[in-house]
Amino acid sequence: MPPAEVFLSHASEDAPMPQNLAGTLIRHGVPVFYSPVNITGAQQWQDEILSALQRCDWFVVILSPNALNSMWVKREVAYALQDRRYENRIIPVKYIECPLESLRWLTLFQMINFAADFKSGCRNLLRVWGMGLREEFLP
Repeated sequence: MPPAEVFLSHASEDAPMPQNLAGTLIRHGVPVFYSPVNITGAQQWQDEILSALQRCDWFVVILSPNALNSMWVKREVAYALQDRRYENRIIPVKYIECPLESLRWLTLFQMINFAADFKSGCRNLLRVWGMGLREEFLP
């Protein structure tokens, strides 16, 4: 069953990858909270992020060295791990190989590998929700 809305946690330094992933998911009909698109000028961005974490029903975190050094990614992951709504609905996405010591709880979840191939990563992610990949929706 497709998600009502996916929270996409990422480091801003990794912008092209989460942007491509958010666009691909949206073109497949999956609503996504992706901060660069969903937070507009004059909004209190911390409030918008908290509101999205409380509203979304799936949590996808894009893992990279930048993400592991991001205070906000760590806070978002901590929130998702303690919120029962996200039980069995947290998906770590490996974007760039990195040691997970600072987010070791994520090693308990099945990881989806985007490091080698974006298309196969998208295919495997969509499969979690019982959806097929439409290649014409890829960037």
